[in-house]
Amino acid sequence: MSSAFIPYGQYWSTPFARWQGALAHLHSLEFAAWNSRRELQARGLQDAPIDYGVLGLTVPQQGSFYGLPWAMGLMGFEGVGGPSVAQACATSARCLAMAADEVNAGRASCAFVLTADRVSNGPQLYYPDPQGPGGSGRSENWVLDNFREDPFAKVAMVQTGENAARKHGISKAEQDEVTLLRYAQYQDALADDHAFQRRYMRLPFEVPDARLRKTVARLAGDEGVHATTREGLAKLEPVLPGGTISYGGQTHPADGHAAMFVGSREQARALSTRPEIMIELLAFGQARVEKAHMPLAPVPAARAALLQAGMEAAQVTHVKTHNPFAVNDIVLSREMGFALDRINRYGCSLVWGHPQGPTGLRSVIELIEEMVQDGGGIGLFTGCAAGDTAMSVLLKVDGAR
Repeated sequence: MSSAFIPYGQYWSTPFARWQGALAHLHSLEFAAWNSRRELQARGLQDAPIDYGVLGLTVPQQGSFYGLPWAMGLMGFEGVGGPSVAQACATSARCLAMAADEVNAGRASCAFVLTADRVSNGPQLYYPDPQGPGGSGRSENWVLDNFREDPFAKVAMVQTGENAARKHGISKAEQDEVTLLRYAQYQDALADDHAFQRRYMRLPFEVPDARLRKTVARLAGDEGVHATTREGLAKLEPVLPGGTISYGGQTHPADGHAAMFVGSREQARALSTRPEIMIELLAFGQARVEKAHMPLAPVPAARAALLQAGMEAAQVTHVKTHNPFAVNDIVLSREMGFALDRINRYGCSLVWGHPQGPTGLRSVIELIEEMVQDGGGIGLFTGCAAGDTAMSVLLKVDGAR
């Protein structure tokens, strides 16, 4: 078990913007460092005792070879080092696990987790091949080519969703009902002028220019979330011939950034905006399922975390998922007994999009805020990732009365 804690209130997320949208012009690492420096100054934490950092970044940006040290330097923490991590959609969970392990082992007492991705304008890579015809090499569109095909399973990601739906007998109509539920839950986060989201998100969000010097736009909230109705979903045809998954029942690529502190009990209490609240990272889980069945992986990942913590699914009070397909939540509900309306209150990646690196961290942030609002409990985040894998995070919230 971990003995690492998250200081309440010391985390944030930007709104997520649909790709080629309001954040598409920003270098994701520079933008994340700029926004984090602004958040730290606003919280009086520009001199926080950070002694370890983890950067989660899955889409290369110019200069990102220098990763975490560059980002921390831009934030004003020139003495802080640490790794840069890419584990597809499980990146956030892996970053939290690494930060917790460092704290638990006594190698750090105040870790900073920084996650960011710009799926927009993905890099075009060229791989030289001296033995190719005339010395010509091969090229790769980092984002689109990897959406189209898993090089091991030889299928597109949407096909993994169809395989899972077929295995569990999940119809398009059932997926449409879950999609409607998820959009209705997201509306609760927008109530009272985004009251729930304002707990962790600066709104309206001022979008800087590429040089991070002046404001060029303002986001009232997440960009690219469409109104969704039962009739509209029913009209959408499946993406694949003979399939069940429509564009309404899957997420969309997006851009954004999220960050979080992880520390010892003492540091978490010292940094917390409400020291009476203790948020403990209990356990983490990882799993890989049969080839080309990615949406099934969150279930064994969740079970792995529960096993590590010595807990049962019945003890979990709050659940969040990274759900690129509505199929994911249906499988999780059937296999683990979580009621569908207990999963993803106030929003999820199915609705607000999928910038990969920060997707899971925003989910964990929302999970914490939901738990604090309800007075505490045991929270589970679980979500799939490329390569038919998944990771999960199990945490406990005390003192939120």
